[in-house]
Amino acid sequence: MTHGSLGRLSPRFSGGSPGRTIALIVLILGLILIGGISVTSCSVTVESGYMGIKTTKFGPNPGVQPEELGPGFHWEGIGEKIRTYQTLQRTYSYTREPNADGRENEEITFSDVLGLPMTADVALTFRVREDKAADLYATWRQEFDAFIDGPLRTSVRAAIARETEKLPVACNAELGNPSRAPTVPVVAVEGQPAVALPVGTQDAEDCPGQLIGPGRQIVLQRAMEALQREWAPQGLDIIRMEWVGSIRYPESVVAAIQSRTTAEQNTRAALERVNLERANAEARIAQARGQAEANRLLAESIRSNPEVVRLREVERTLGICPLSADTCVVGSDVNISALVASRDGAGSQQ
Repeated sequence: MTHGSLGRLSPRFSGGSPGRTIALIVLILGLILIGGISVTSCSVTVESGYMGIKTTKFGPNPGVQPEELGPGFHWEGIGEKIRTYQTLQRTYSYTREPNADGRENEEITFSDVLGLPMTADVALTFRVREDKAADLYATWRQEFDAFIDGPLRTSVRAAIARETEKLPVACNAELGNPSRAPTVPVVAVEGQPAVALPVGTQDAEDCPGQLIGPGRQIVLQRAMEALQREWAPQGLDIIRMEWVGSIRYPESVVAAIQSRTTAEQNTRAALERVNLERANAEARIAQARGQAEANRLLAESIRSNPEVVRLREVERTLGICPLSADTCVVGSDVNISALVASRDGAGSQQ
């Protein structure tokens, strides 16, 4: 190409419209924006502590894909959906009052062996295993939060209910009438009526399982073990389960428990009074026996030594009156105080 031809081409480029250049820049920016939107809408970022689960509508194996997607950036193709499942350890509280886990009433309901209804709040600590997240979703086909509120809560309630239905609220079967509760007799004190203690007190043979006593934790431990057996094969590890607060009993049960407690306290007080009276009686008997023994020894001493009696008589009369006299009159010229002082002084010198 000659110098002349370059001169003829230069005006074509140098004479380009500025509007055309701006349009070209706008077009490029638009393509970049559309590409960014497409990438954002067709991709999913799996955060650390989560696993991605992919489902497809097309291809040779539609449905939930068995391979979990680890943390990172993953492309979502046509007909594909990637959802995340949390694999971090989590504690969820099923409570009656709203909390950070839920705004609705999620308390756990159950009953005892007599069918008395009760409710309680329960905290469950669990973790989804990373290699089982896809299998768990394939089984239940629910998002993670919906799974916790639905199948998992139902399983927790059923496990607790199965165990509580084996135990009574309290060892006294007839809570409505504590006076008719089974009793254990106590040996009567001599001269006192026998005392009977209701079953369930520490002084009777207490049953090991009652929901107001040690059975409360026994139930929870057994229920957690049942949950572990149920969910471990599905990829959910149950780590811990705890009561949040106390069990909420029916009003009739609470009143019966309070009445029984009052009856037991009264029984204990009566038993303590009986024991106190028995101790006092034994003390009086011991005192009387001691006095009788002292009198016996004194009598034996007098019988074996009659001079003891004469010595006592001398001490009482201060030596003024003869021992053989039936009547003794002390004259006004006798200084009784001097005689007493003389006797006491002689006694101290000895």
